[in-house]
Amino acid sequence: METIWLYQFRLIVIGDSTVGKSCLIRRFTEGRFAQVSDPTVGVDFFSRLVEIEPGKRIKLQIWDTAGQERFRSITRAYYRNSVGGLLLFDITNRRSFQNVHNWLEEARSHVQPHSIVFLLVGHKCDLEAQRQVTQHEAEKLAGAYGMRYVETSARDAINVEKAFVDLTREIFELVRNGDIQIQDGWEGVKSGFVPNTVHSSEEVTKGSRQCFC
Repeated sequence: METIWLYQFRLIVIGDSTVGKSCLIRRFTEGRFAQVSDPTVGVDFFSRLVEIEPGKRIKLQIWDTAGQERFRSITRAYYRNSVGGLLLFDITNRRSFQNVHNWLEEARSHVQPHSIVFLLVGHKCDLEAQRQVTQHEAEKLAGAYGMRYVETSARDAINVEKAFVDLTREIFELVRNGDIQIQDGWEGVKSGFVPNTVHSSEEVTKGSRQCFC
């Protein structure tokens, strides 16, 4: 019997409206780019399996959030049950970069008692001629907040896979090392059922097998 997925991670994608959150997610989950994308109303849900090591698959639940202020009360409800997040800004829109701090503060104030592993993403890197944020200052900001930084383009499929897979690997290592643990009542990390395998964050009683699907 082979597991479908080893763990399930719930990720949230946040950032100002029009930075390209939905386009990035659809490129990753559906392999396509939509030239025209309707604004997200509230929260949309996507999923995909990722193989981070041979035979080790992670199921990603990805929550696409609305950037508009009027939907923020809905978005805030999803922070607490997320283990990871992509924080997007548009490299051609300096204000979206300046708002990164506000998004981080909002997230951290709503995740307690848990924490979220964030990746800072400079999106629309295909529009180099219109760049308003340098890679150096974005990397400096990410470092100040203990995040990694990557630049992506949904349109040209640049680093889209890398962004999601790198974040997934980072979370997986934290789970494997016991720094992040599965907890009752928390949806951030769930365990799949793997015959004859004991996960570091669970206890399995001899002679008794449970499915945590």
